[in-house]
Amino acid sequence: MSADDAPLVAGVLLAAGAGRRYGQPKVLVDDWLTTAVAALTDGGCGRVIVVLGAAVVPVPSGATAVVAPDWETGLSASVRAGLAEAACVGADYAALHVVDTPDVGAAVVARVLQRALASRSGLARAVYDGRPGHPVVIAREHWPDVIAAMSGDQGAGAYLRDRPDVEIVDCGDLADGRDRDEPPKT
Repeated sequence: MSADDAPLVAGVLLAAGAGRRYGQPKVLVDDWLTTAVAALTDGGCGRVIVVLGAAVVPVPSGATAVVAPDWETGLSASVRAGLAEAACVGADYAALHVVDTPDVGAAVVARVLQRALASRSGLARAVYDGRPGHPVVIAREHWPDVIAAMSGDQGAGAYLRDRPDVEIVDCGDLADGRDRDEPPKT
């Protein structure tokens, strides 16, 4: 397969939330936005879409910003906005990632993406010490069903949980993959 024949993967960075427990939108924390965009880009995503909401900020060069107008309704609104933009750019796969896992780097994204591309289902998700996490890679053929299964603060997990053909990709050797929901104690 030549580079021209390679599937287009859109990295969809979910960064719309208000970060209430953190005390601010997490897209504003240190260099988390830059780190997450770099992980997606360097991990093999040909396009990167940053879904914003509570805070609208400039995104790193090469990334595209979209605003989820109904971001307050929960994670599902962000996933919907990101997948809609991924469809507009003609992506074949979406790698869903979250801004608040700053230790997840390009090696994790690449590992999960490679498993999804090699699988029959086109579905793969990172796990850390047996705990599901991000990124999650979803082939375009699944997007309508993912969207139909989501509501409120439930993202793609509701769809993936019921499927026996999701590639489970252990990434605990590369990162802890934990969401940073509260600021560090000082």
